[in-house]
Parts: sequence; structure tokens; C-alpha cells
Amino acid sequence: MNHIHARIEGRAGRITLTRPKALNALSPEMSIAMEKALLAWVDDPAVELVLVDAEGDRAFCAGGDIAEIYRRGQEGDYAFARDFWRQEYQMNALTGQYPKPYVTLAQGFIMGGGVGISGHGSHRVLCESSRVAMPECMIGLIPDVGGTAILAEAPGHLGEYLGLTGHRMGPGEAIHAGFADHYVPAEAWPDLAAALSASGDVARIADFETEAPASSLAPLQAEIDAAFSAANLTEIAARLEGSDWGRETLETLRKQCALSMACTLELIRAARHEPGLAKALAREFRCTWRCVSEGELLEGIRAAVIDKDRTPRWTLTMADALDANVASMLAELGADELVLPEAEKNA
Repeated sequence: MNHIHARIEGRAGRITLTRPKALNALSPEMSIAMEKALLAWVDDPAVELVLVDAEGDRAFCAGGDIAEIYRRGQEGDYAFARDFWRQEYQMNALTGQYPKPYVTLAQGFIMGGGVGISGHGSHRVLCESSRVAMPECMIGLIPDVGGTAILAEAPGHLGEYLGLTGHRMGPGEAIHAGFADHYVPAEAWPDLAAALSASGDVARIADFETEAPASSLAPLQAEIDAAFSAANLTEIAARLEGSDWGRETLETLRKQCALSMACTLELIRAARHEPGLAKALAREFRCTWRCVSEGELLEGIRAAVIDKDRTPRWTLTMADALDANVASMLAELGADELVLPEAEKNA
């Protein structure tokens, strides 16, 4: 069972994630099924837009299914994770360049792989329960699925802050940071979905949209920029020592995987320097490809998901994660490179 319900309703190609008990965590089978449906609708004149949603109140998609990555990795099977990421990133790239409007209704937790499904579409709708985050540094990974491309476009150096801390954004914050576009109360979603399916017209979103809650991140922009514009983790830490907010933030960073944070800094800044979703995914793939074998991902998953002791034994501190470590993790992969066509973001 692939936990994806794909069908055509009216003028919409509809995809619903149907794994609510697992917070709609994305499996390889789900990603493949989703890509297959999207490709089938590209040239189908009956489909004027795509609408993606999910069952359950708790999560649109809380991330990838990482327990199996751990089990396979413990057996020395790194190909499982690498093959999953290669296919998933291909699907993420498709959503970002889809030739028809791609609408997502995302409630509850939208994290990691959930951002990959929702974050690159043309019309991204949140509600009052939406909580968006890229918390990968907590488990020894990096914000992937094209997340570094979105983080790079956030105001000022907000992207570095969000990528390193994994801060959980409410709907107003997520819209402010560029992870979503519209706020529609959840009670209106059934009527919105019906209107989109009947009309095939994304302009109908405006009929249901209301003002999003204010972003609590906006008043912190100056402090965030002052600290997270620093060149490296050591300097970021030093700048954060100067305020109560900074010291609280530093405590969060000290719990994260330092190697992941150092790589995340480089990846976000590379995406800012050289924009494009396909380019960001290719850079991310170099890092995730190595995280499972040369990085600290398996230890991070162990602590967070397997043993649930929340005490990962990281090998590097923030002062130890040097440029050489980052360069090794982000080096080109040769024949294993992820090659994706670059295209303009959908409209």
C-alpha cells in the first residue's frame, strides 16, 4: 500500500496523503506514486490544476520515514537511503517546475519531506494548525528536499537561523519566511477544495483567504541578522552571547549536530549565491549521500527515533566543525551526482 490516493475530481488532479497514524511520513513508495500521478497529468487536458492535501489533523507530512534508513544503515546498506533521496528530490524538482498550478493545503506538522511536497508549489495554503520546520540538524542531516533554496530566499539571514535551529514556524511566520503564500482557516478548506476542483481556477483561493497571524520572527530580524550573518559557527556562537534571546538560541544550537549545521550554513549561502531549485537539490544530495555513511545521521536517528533518549553522541562541537569537514561532505560525487533539469518556478 503506497498511502497515496490520486484521482481526478472535476478539473483538478487530486493527491491525498493517507497515512495519518504515521503523521503522513513520506515513504519511497509514496514518493514514487506521487511522481507517477503528476507526470500522468502534465499533458492531460482534463486536469487544469493539481491539489495536494493529507488526511488527519496532526500533520500534512512530518518528514521522511527515517526509521527504515536507520535499520538499513546499521546493516551497512546505504543504497536504500541514497536511492530514496534521489527519487524524492526528482519528485521535488517536478513540483517546482510543474507546468500547471500546484496547490497544497497543509495542516499540522509540515517538516522535512513535507516541505519538499508543499514548499515549491505555486500556491501554498496554510491554516491555524500549520507548523512548518526544517529540523534536520537535530538528527545529523541537513535541510534538504530543496529546503536550502527556500531558506536562501528568506528575509536577511533568517534562513540561517531557521536552518540551524529548526525553529517551528506558525502560519504567519512561515508565510513571512517564504514557505507559504496564503492563509485560509481550516473550516473553509472543504469549500475551497470543492471550488478549485469545480472551476480549475486558482483565483478562487482569494475568495476564502483571510489575513495570516502576525509573524513573531519579524521583530527579531535585526538580532537574527546580526548573529547569523557571521562567517562560521564559532562566530555565530560568540555573537549570540550578547543577549538573553541569543543565549537561549545558543542553547538550542549546542544540541544540534555541529557538522550538519556547518554544512547547512554553506548550502544556504551557496543557494543564495547560485539560485535555482535543481542546483540546490544537487548540492544537498552530495551531503545527504554522505550523511548516512560518513556523517552522523544514524546516531541522530538513534537518539531521536529508535532509543528516544534525546542525547545524541555527536563527534564534533561547534568549534570543531571546520571548513575541511564541510568541503569533504559537499564535494562532488562523480558518477553518483544528482542531475536534474533546471527550469523556472511554476506560475
